[in-house]
Amino acid sequence: MHIRPLPALAAVLVLALGTASLVAQIDGGARGVAPIDSSGAYEVSGVTVDVSAKTADAARLGGWRLAQRRAWTQLSQRLGAGGRAVSDGTLDGLVSGIVVEREHIGPTRYLGKLGVLFDRRRAGALLGISAYAARSPAMLILPVQMSGGVAQTFEQRSDWQAAWARFRTGNSIIDYVRPSGSGADALLLNFGQTTRPGRGWWRTIIDQYGASDILIPGVRLYRQWPGGPVIGAFTARHGPDNRMIGSFTLRVGNAAGVPQLLDAGVKRIDALYQRALREGLLEPDPTLQPPPSPETAKPVDEPVPGDGDIDAILADLASTTAAGQGIPVTVQFDTPAASAISGTEAAMRAVPGVRSAQTTSLALGGVSIMRVIFDGDPAQFRSSLEARGYQVFGRGQTVRIRRAAALLPPDLPADGTAVP
Repeated sequence: MHIRPLPALAAVLVLALGTASLVAQIDGGARGVAPIDSSGAYEVSGVTVDVSAKTADAARLGGWRLAQRRAWTQLSQRLGAGGRAVSDGTLDGLVSGIVVEREHIGPTRYLGKLGVLFDRRRAGALLGISAYAARSPAMLILPVQMSGGVAQTFEQRSDWQAAWARFRTGNSIIDYVRPSGSGADALLLNFGQTTRPGRGWWRTIIDQYGASDILIPGVRLYRQWPGGPVIGAFTARHGPDNRMIGSFTLRVGNAAGVPQLLDAGVKRIDALYQRALREGLLEPDPTLQPPPSPETAKPVDEPVPGDGDIDAILADLASTTAAGQGIPVTVQFDTPAASAISGTEAAMRAVPGVRSAQTTSLALGGVSIMRVIFDGDPAQFRSSLEARGYQVFGRGQTVRIRRAAALLPPDLPADGTAVP
């Protein structure tokens, strides 16, 4: 009888176990946390109700209807509509979801703390406001959690990853791309990747996830003693160079409050990123753009115009402007109502150097397009608009304008304060 050598058998077992380990690492099992909601619904949270009825189901239904009414009043007041009431039938068509924050159900009584989600398009149309919101380029998010001396992103399921999955990104001007943590996410988006500045691999990753840039929000958890207070040190970083945007600390009294601590930290970090975007600090890194293809690259031996040629071009441009032709500029602007069209056209015609301004594409409740003829260069036109209080996005002869609006401050605790 022939007996197979034990070393060969051991090698087969090691190979099989190694293959299974690799498959398990890629598959992820229960590691992934899918994002809950990325829609742009209006959210009103913390609505308390106390309703009694003949049965538990009737009391719960009555509590939800009462929450819808109270939430709609708060939303309409927040958006400047005066808190006007609407019928329950109309509310049923506006509400897209009920979030149960806390509830107690008895035989004839229902007590709850609820959140109500309203469809942005339908609610905006009823309140007479535009549902359009300008957003940033797509940003791939890598949440880093440091706890017990161990750093992780998607290697294992973490409380920080779950907090970002719970966050409703539709109400932010940041266009977050949130990986679920399943599949190959743990291999591509590990903590080591956040410390690598090499652009080549970063370009491959953001192209894989359909993003334009990277955001790296981080938290380091400090536990004072077992079962005692927990301090979270939060950081908001941006780009492949891990550039710091801002930082802050929050504290809770015990480990049971860690999810609430992290939820508050997510909202605060989102506020930092939104402020950075408005201040122009989140411009996509040009080195993350793919290099030009050989077909579109400019030939090396193409002659470069000398000083005399540039002077001739500038002279020709000056003569063209003097002749009255001007340059065409495409302007995109919000049109929540018909009055915004005539008002924006009049504002454009009042800019020095503008020969004509005419709306060529109309979209009430959205973004319309205007053709402006301007005597000068696009940079001068942009400066003139900014001097009149407009925010101007884009470059060259296609720009997007909007009036600077004061935003409500985020409802978040200050540095070092305890989360209620």
